Amino acid sequence: MRTTPSVLGAAIVLLISRAVMAADQPGAGGRPQSLKYAWAKAYHIPPETTTEESGYFALCEGKNGKIYVGSAAYGRNSYLVEFDPATEKMRVVLDTHKLVGLPLEPTGYASQAKIHTRNFVGPSGVIYVGSKQGYPSPKEKEAGKIPTYRGGYVMTYDPATDEAKNLGMPMPLGDKRLPADAKEGEGVIDVVADEARGLIYVITCESEHWMLFDTKHPEKGYRALGPTLRDQPNTLIDREGRAAAITHDYRVARYQPDIDKVTVDELVVDGKPFREVIGPDAVHPDWRLAADGRTAYLQLLNDLRMFQIDLGVEAGKPVTGRSLGPRINGKHPDSRGSISIATDGTVYSAIRIDNETGFGTGYLHHLVRYDPRGNHMDDLGVFAVKNPDFFNFKLPPAKNPDGSLRPIHGYHTLPDGTLTPLHVILAMIVARDGTVYATTLYPFTLLRIPPS
Repeated sequence: MRTTPSVLGAAIVLLISRAVMAADQPGAGGRPQSLKYAWAKAYHIPPETTTEESGYFALCEGKNGKIYVGSAAYGRNSYLVEFDPATEKMRVVLDTHKLVGLPLEPTGYASQAKIHTRNFVGPSGVIYVGSKQGYPSPKEKEAGKIPTYRGGYVMTYDPATDEAKNLGMPMPLGDKRLPADAKEGEGVIDVVADEARGLIYVITCESEHWMLFDTKHPEKGYRALGPTLRDQPNTLIDREGRAAAITHDYRVARYQPDIDKVTVDELVVDGKPFREVIGPDAVHPDWRLAADGRTAYLQLLNDLRMFQIDLGVEAGKPVTGRSLGPRINGKHPDSRGSISIATDGTVYSAIRIDNETGFGTGYLHHLVRYDPRGNHMDDLGVFAVKNPDFFNFKLPPAKNPDGSLRPIHGYHTLPDGTLTPLHVILAMIVARDGTVYATTLYPFTLLRIPPS
């Protein structure tokens, strides 16, 4: 007997309804089947390298297969920490104050309190980072005596030789390019190297100056390229050797080193200026370049969407792109320093949304993956810790030498006993073997998810 279209349609609707109902049915421990876990092994980053059990974007895989994490010790110092996946051991490989010749005892707000840059690994294997200021302490504010921060440093670490180098301060206090009433120097929020041309691109903060350092002529110092950039952006270098960064008004600034020229071009996504697509409240653009040297993938801290941008167009013409849709559906997104492209071309991201599953409270941090070949987004699950005893949460908070307490409230437990990050995923990368590494805070933790 032939099935009529109406009967067939009704059957399809019934199957879809049953599938949706099944996805909402409780699984193990009452957990909805639609809530998956991305199981990670957690490692506590050495507490002596932080004061607040925190860090920022600074995470990378070295050419040697080891993982490098930047830390923040407010009022004191900052460090680059090496994690060896083979031995699961950590060690400090760069002590900022020791390297640049600053006091090793606490100096308050004057200290180089953060390595906040997205650690950049050059073709040589050298790792490029930068330092920046932290925050005045309550005691400094109360006393009305906040030490002067003189500016951040650009630094490198070479795992092959175990040697760190200081490349100086891009915009210290007293620099003529600072406003006349400037009270402090600029920190460093991004460092990228074009080693083939001997060029290093630096973005400062808090004013986001785009700067260039020629390693062949270090005596010339750091040169300002002109455009003011968006909050805590990063520079990409395309296959033509052009550097690109997002401007304060969400256009694309590009520098062509062969002709020493900067252009600022409109960024058009789905036929509209990008600033109109994302609205006035979007912040912190973050992008990475695919292996083809022209396709960039971009996300924002407080927007659900992922965007694909074509940087291959001629300078002076609009840069075009398209929205790939939401990485996941949810409310109050938070996604920072987490976009990463795997060796197979798939794009990974971490994004936090409200927990509206009815299974526990707090936030849920999802690991998502976009496949350009199939043009689809996959939710790989919520970050979950498989070794919850990596840190003793039952003990009271430890104290820093100055008596301040070290926060330990950065995780929460779901009804089935699963430990999961609460506040933010600070940074995330995909290693060459497909392992996902991410950092989270309170306590400062490196999460390691095996290849899926």
